[in-house]
Amino acid sequence: MKTTQYVRSFAQPIVEAHGCSLWDVEYVREGGDSFLRLYIDKEGGVDINDCEAISRAMDPILDEKDPIAESYHFEVCSAGLERALKRPEDFAQFMGSPILVKLYRPRNGVKELPGILLGYDGGRVTAQCGDETITFEKSEVALVRLRVEF
Repeated sequence: MKTTQYVRSFAQPIVEAHGCSLWDVEYVREGGDSFLRLYIDKEGGVDINDCEAISRAMDPILDEKDPIAESYHFEVCSAGLERALKRPEDFAQFMGSPILVKLYRPRNGVKELPGILLGYDGGRVTAQCGDETITFEKSEVALVRLRVEF
């Protein structure tokens, strides 16, 4: 089991007990440091008190379960308004929402395309981008995230 899946398995009940939902678990290296991050969400939005309460509740469990052998920083963060969509259920939840599709390689000279999420099927993302409907293959897509319009 991947580290993130293992952490999700014991973090989810703690996050839910604090009235939030677990959006994502991320384990990354940035610079010379490793970071374990929980991204949380809740109706009406997450505040610093939610992040702090969940962080305090998770600390002793992380010490006990010791999911990562090396030294790392632990953070609890809001999923944010422009959160990345990764799992099929993320795409299902935000169907019809404004998104930004980031590509690995430019398509018609453009690597970032704003649009409206129309479909998701096995990694293929369909969006209304301006006047055209475009389906992006999984291999083309580096990231899909929500886009806030003002």
